[in-house]
Amino acid sequence: MTFLGRLIERFREVTYSTLRDSRGLSERGILIFQHTSEVIRAESLLKAAGLDVAVKGPPPEVRTGCDLAIEFPIVSELKARRILSDARIRPIMVLPLQDLLLEPVSLFQIKDFGTHLMVRAANMKITVSKDDLEIVNVSGGGCPDVPFLADQLVGRGLYDAPEPRTHGQTLCGYALQLAYEELKRQCPG
Repeated sequence: MTFLGRLIERFREVTYSTLRDSRGLSERGILIFQHTSEVIRAESLLKAAGLDVAVKGPPPEVRTGCDLAIEFPIVSELKARRILSDARIRPIMVLPLQDLLLEPVSLFQIKDFGTHLMVRAANMKITVSKDDLEIVNVSGGGCPDVPFLADQLVGRGLYDAPEPRTHGQTLCGYALQLAYEELKRQCPG
């Protein structure tokens, strides 16, 4: 077989998955927005439409005024753009994630203190007793609704407390909701 024939044969053997693995291509993308309020609305709309989305910190290379981004399945880009356009939300960038080049940052930091577990999302923290899942502390932020949210949550069981989104009106309330949801994933009841 000639060199060209061997080259053509080898090319036929290459599949999408081997290309994806060798080039670091990702099946995910990120939506970058100018304002946090746009991220919050976009997340709700995209989840309601059944898209698998997650709020993350944008990679440092593409960070703008907003410290949040939405990770989504790149094959759903047109659907996501249509949903957002219908709601008059326009991302300033839509980027495919190249696994080796761009990686969104997790918003969550989890700290196990032995008897207590703390989850931090952005600037908000929520801590529970691991024995009975009682919420023992809510802190962070600096927004005006944080003291009220702490009053509503501290002293209650994780699965008995109201979701922060029911009372929170600020970015701190949104971040606390994310931490609350992650804590529930960490501590299934």
